[in-house]
Amino acid sequence: MSSVHHRTAVVDGHEIFYREAGPADAPAIVLLHGFPTSSFMFRELIPLLAGDYRVIAPDHLGFGHSAAPAAAEFTYTFDALAELTSGLLDQLGLNRYAIYVQDYGAPIGWRLALDHPERISAIVTQNGNGYEDGFVESFWSDLWAYGADPGPDTESAVRAALSFDAIRWQYLHGVPDPSVVSPDTWAHDFALISREGNDEIQLALFRDYQHNRALYPLLHEFLRTSEVPVLAVWGRNDEIFGPAGARAFARGAKDAEVHLVDGGHFLLESHLDVVAGCMRGFLGRVLG
Repeated sequence: MSSVHHRTAVVDGHEIFYREAGPADAPAIVLLHGFPTSSFMFRELIPLLAGDYRVIAPDHLGFGHSAAPAAAEFTYTFDALAELTSGLLDQLGLNRYAIYVQDYGAPIGWRLALDHPERISAIVTQNGNGYEDGFVESFWSDLWAYGADPGPDTESAVRAALSFDAIRWQYLHGVPDPSVVSPDTWAHDFALISREGNDEIQLALFRDYQHNRALYPLLHEFLRTSEVPVLAVWGRNDEIFGPAGARAFARGAKDAEVHLVDGGHFLLESHLDVVAGCMRGFLGRVLG
């Protein structure tokens, strides 16, 4: 089994932590995590891919083991997180790679693709939204209200997403057998999200999230014109990004596989083997 290396690079003056495994000359895949986790979510997937691929999994600034400058000292936006990710990949010499996107990883990955479309060899989206179809309104209405009018009246509802119970819910909702999901997951995430000042980082990204929707038409045009192959492997019981968001990729991409799995938002915690199997088959087909 390939060793997983835990490294740190300095990008634009900020320490960015990343996990790396696999042969340096193998086809590359970049794993982009969601909220409220880090590259920790890929801890079991990386060894399953690293025999045939060079795997890179960074922690976004403000998450995991990457630096977390105060929100007063750094403007946290998805544009900024994507720029740091791009800078890391440049340092690592990656000029062609597939991306795996989940939750927050999706708007970061879409920016990488739109800025450098020639670099993207394939896309794997695991509950990583790219269409209006995917938003479950009961979950998103409070965030849209906060983004439109940030203030005490709208902040309390979204701040609740930083609580222990809300993070645990993200891991367990939609999972047929919750006992297969380790409590280490939400305990790990909650501890890091609860660091002093991190709440303001997360609120800044909550406010900025609405701007990701403006990228969707550009993403759809990229999918149509580039004909990049897409795998959507999706927890169909996700109450954040619903299964319609997965099906939409079949509408927009020329070469798309869609697999709806009986799980929730963090599918790797309950269906790791299913996701890894879909990925290995897909990547083997499209990357050779």
